[in-house]
Amino acid sequence: MYLFVLILPLLSTISAGLFGRWIGGRGAGIITTLCIATTFFTSLFIFYEVALLKSPCLITLNPWFTTEIYDLHWGFLFDTLTAVMLIVVTSISTLVHLYSTEYMGEDPHLPRFMSYLSFFTFFMLILITADNYIQMFVGWEGVGLCSYLLINFWFGRIQANKAALKAMIINRIGDFGLAIGIFTLYFYFKTLDYGVVFALAPEFADTKILFFSYSYNLLDFIGFFSFYWGSR
Repeated sequence: MYLFVLILPLLSTISAGLFGRWIGGRGAGIITTLCIATTFFTSLFIFYEVALLKSPCLITLNPWFTTEIYDLHWGFLFDTLTAVMLIVVTSISTLVHLYSTEYMGEDPHLPRFMSYLSFFTFFMLILITADNYIQMFVGWEGVGLCSYLLINFWFGRIQANKAALKAMIINRIGDFGLAIGIFTLYFYFKTLDYGVVFALAPEFADTKILFFSYSYNLLDFIGFFSFYWGSR
């Protein structure tokens, strides 16, 4: 049930992207909007069970990659913060899909645009449901990719190309800061799982780190690069 919030946007992306020429622009708009709207109602159920009934859920799937020093699984964490963000993301995405279906109804490439929108929603949900920083980074990169595709949708326009390239370059600068924060986390905590990092964080509250001859508090340093600079 919980994984429907990820499966439905992905199915929406595939249906509009691969079968758009057969179902048409109107059909792609209806299918994608219905899928995202269903995701929103599923998010309401998750919010009720996780936030109101206080029953957080952790889902661990198959291993992603395994090395001698670290094993990473596909995992999804549904806690109160995730439940709230699910409602925010899916509700806004549903409205955007509905608006785009009408606003771009005459565009012959509407199925491709709706596919990009659903793909953007999918990666945003990957970002907020991840249970580790690597998976969160994948969601962040996917959101950046979809932003480029959406901005450059009318790729025949020079201004659209320039704006898309600018967005891509700025995102890469933010990615560098986020990657520094993630590398630092792993160097000190030896893991990238949210649960373990949050549990050990108080133990590193007074830890100092030297960076370019300046001393910083470890948690402030990670927060600056991961969340402040990474969001620029």
